[in-house]
Amino acid sequence: MAGSNAPVGDESSLPISDEDFSSGRTAVRIASVAALGGLLFGYDSAVINGAVDSIQEDFNIDNAKLGFAVASALLGAAVGAMSAGRIADAIGRISVMKIAALFFLVSAIGTALAPNVWLVVTFRVVGGIGVGVASVIAPAYIAETSPPGIRGRLGSLQQLAIVSGIFLSFAVNWVLQHIAGGPNEPLALGLDAWRWMFMVMAIPALLYGGLAFTIPESPRYLVASHKIPEARRVLTMLLGKKNLEITIDRIRETLEREDKPSWKDLRKPTGGIYGIVWVGLGLSVFQQFVGINVIFYYSNVLWQAVGFSADQSAVYTVITSVINVATTLIAIALIDKIGRKPLLLIGSSGMAVTLITMSIIFANATLVDGKPSLPGASGVIALIAANLFVVSFGMSWGPVVWVLLGEMFPNRIRAAALGLAAAGQWAANWLITVTFPGLREHLGLAYGFYGLCAVLSGLFVWRWVQETKGVSLEDMHGDIVHQAEAKPAVS
Repeated sequence: MAGSNAPVGDESSLPISDEDFSSGRTAVRIASVAALGGLLFGYDSAVINGAVDSIQEDFNIDNAKLGFAVASALLGAAVGAMSAGRIADAIGRISVMKIAALFFLVSAIGTALAPNVWLVVTFRVVGGIGVGVASVIAPAYIAETSPPGIRGRLGSLQQLAIVSGIFLSFAVNWVLQHIAGGPNEPLALGLDAWRWMFMVMAIPALLYGGLAFTIPESPRYLVASHKIPEARRVLTMLLGKKNLEITIDRIRETLEREDKPSWKDLRKPTGGIYGIVWVGLGLSVFQQFVGINVIFYYSNVLWQAVGFSADQSAVYTVITSVINVATTLIAIALIDKIGRKPLLLIGSSGMAVTLITMSIIFANATLVDGKPSLPGASGVIALIAANLFVVSFGMSWGPVVWVLLGEMFPNRIRAAALGLAAAGQWAANWLITVTFPGLREHLGLAYGFYGLCAVLSGLFVWRWVQETKGVSLEDMHGDIVHQAEAKPAVS
């Protein structure tokens, strides 16, 4: 694609027929259902924000145990991500979605009723497995069922669902604690408001599981399973009848194998891991090392530490999540027009500037009772910088990384490579999340590190990431992998 004005397989400039329009609407509906896993992913990840102080108070735990309790879901997410691809290759994408919905349901009820912190951790791990599974299966399924010309927009629905889930959790948290008079006050059936924050997740979990019965299996999985008539029916529904047999033959060629899919597929015949796998892992790690989830997991605690009340902090957190949703819509509008790589570079620049600004402000904050205090304009500037950081992330690294992970790998290794990349992302998320409570008295240092990672993320994208806009999945195995392997420093 580098040096070419029209990438192989680019269909974004072709005229749209009535058949294309109908199949496009079908693809949007199917992608929207699959993206519901992202809604649960976002809700489950962020719901802990409203319960952090209550969990510490109710179970009388220190900062180290609190950090572990908050981050425990991420351990499950890493396990779920690592296993989801292999399971999806064995039993299908739709079956894995149903399993993820069950994990979310069990986690919602179990966490809400947990009598001690270790059961909270256990059921958060269960929910984390659901999150990890959803983080792999949704982008893979959406990429495999989307026409190339709109694949970026449909892939971005995953991130839109994630940030919508985050917003929903923040809004539910605020409403419940407002009704109860505080997150640690009883609300109904003898349960405190913070427990109901988790219980509410059972509703979208049931919805996700039910709607998973209404969408078709991935045509790439069906071809791999030698179910050609069913694959033909699904492809006709998604892409129309034009060049149908050619499409099936091309999918079959990229999936031809005598053995079953395994982790060995990620290794080159000459030894070592394919370079494209390292690129995907790097994108995943940088997405988390810029510290985005510090904002979403700890923002209530953070803003209270610099002088805002609990209610004010909750309101600011909801506002931040709304901004996140709005900027994701910007990414959806732009991703198939200007491409993935330019958005990532713009986002890295914005994140670097805002994070370094926050680092300078917090490094010069005065300490009151061991907590940073930002009186006057400094607190307002920090709040603005935090929200501009979310804008920079939300229009770039949030949605674009998930789109790239769903589409950048060739058919033969997609599930395994995406699973490894997502597991790396959750491991990085866990590391950032579990270390933050101990850094609450050193926020200048923390945000300085995140700012450095934002700078490095831009350099990484500039050097290693290739554009995938408009390229069909069947063309990824030749062009994309060849380009990645041509860069020896990656592998």
